[in-house]
Amino acid sequence: MQKIVIHSPGGYEKLKLEEFPDPVPGVSEVVVKTEAVGVNYADCAVRWGVYESAKKYVGWPITPGFEFAGVVTAAGPGAKHAVGDRVFGISFFGAYATHVCVPSHQVYPLPTGLTMPQAAGFPAVHMTAYHALFQLVRIRAGGKVLIHSAAGGVGSALLQLSRISGFETVGVVGSPQKIAFAHDFGAQEVIDKSHEDLWARARHFAPGGYDAIFDANGYTTFQKSYDHLAPTGKLIVYGSHSLLPKEGGRINYFKAAWGLIRTPRFNPLEMLSANKTVGGFNISFLFSRTDLLDAAMTELLLWLKEEKLRPPAVTEIPFTQAAQAHRLIESGKSVGKIVLVHS
Repeated sequence: MQKIVIHSPGGYEKLKLEEFPDPVPGVSEVVVKTEAVGVNYADCAVRWGVYESAKKYVGWPITPGFEFAGVVTAAGPGAKHAVGDRVFGISFFGAYATHVCVPSHQVYPLPTGLTMPQAAGFPAVHMTAYHALFQLVRIRAGGKVLIHSAAGGVGSALLQLSRISGFETVGVVGSPQKIAFAHDFGAQEVIDKSHEDLWARARHFAPGGYDAIFDANGYTTFQKSYDHLAPTGKLIVYGSHSLLPKEGGRINYFKAAWGLIRTPRFNPLEMLSANKTVGGFNISFLFSRTDLLDAAMTELLLWLKEEKLRPPAVTEIPFTQAAQAHRLIESGKSVGKIVLVHS
């Protein structure tokens, strides 16, 4: 088998394709020969050496990747799946590989109507969006939500789930080319911050503020997002992209330090008076919470079956060109999901 391995933090050149023995499944485990592997912004953070769960639980060397789709080639005693099953699933790192070995409860039958690349791009962003929208907050029917990075993987998943729930949704995008995409995935209003005053338009669409705002931008928007919450509103943070300025695939640590200094610190006493909440999460630290993950996937798969939820829009890149995938996701020019596919 082959895996993409990172031995030390750095740029795109750190993504090395290496040979390994085929894995052997243990009790309740399966080996899946992958046909497609999802790419997430977190994978870049792993490569830079700044992803906390990777540092805490794996270290170096590490194979990135949280999601995959393929065919079961081996099953250990007590596994839920059989050899030949077409499946998709999640992994605690290690998915950038031709074969993955994972507990069978992290693997699911390939949904009818989804291609392997679509299935590989489904779990991480949709489980993140589900946890943010339903397990962290309660939003009243008809509530107003604002979603930053609305044309990205998590953003477009949040749009769809908000539409299913009947929320009034405003999506924020960074270029005119992404406006139609955001509308198509469920945004009732779209703000193109490259050509419009983001916060003036946000206030126009919700003069009384938003019930929830979902923000992975970082210090560039956190404070203003908080300011535009309605009473009882919630700011949900699931990333901090602007804290990681890049140059040639590497972090500019001086700019990162400056961004950290500028990151707002929210005062609990002020939140008490304002009736506002700030919450954050990193779903990679929740892998042990099978109750949360199973509940999310059960409902997501039901919505897929009922055709309430559309498959993700995917951009396919050859598995051997992982560096190209990282360049694209870091550029901010991609829409939907990026997926590595085996030829």
